[in-house]
Amino acid sequence: MKYYVYFDAYGHARQAVSEKELAQNYRNEPDRFLKAMCRPGAHAGADHISGHVGTLSFDNDEELNDYLESLGDEISGFYRADSDSRPYNF
Repeated sequence: MKYYVYFDAYGHARQAVSEKELAQNYRNEPDRFLKAMCRPGAHAGADHISGHVGTLSFDNDEELNDYLESLGDEISGFYRADSDSRPYNF
């Protein structure tokens, strides 16, 4: 099943919808989903968008949740000097 995940300007996953939800709520248009998730600042123009929508495919919601929970592990692993983060150790 396809999922559409909104990542903010810092790369943090903020919201995920299934392809069914995208069709129901956003007319099956990822750009509508992106615009709905972006909150422009006070000085931003009407077309200001910060972030992006990624398309991911998982067999079920549990796999999606596992993926989303694992985001950032490489950063925390770096600070803890875990062996899995060796490419990040200098």
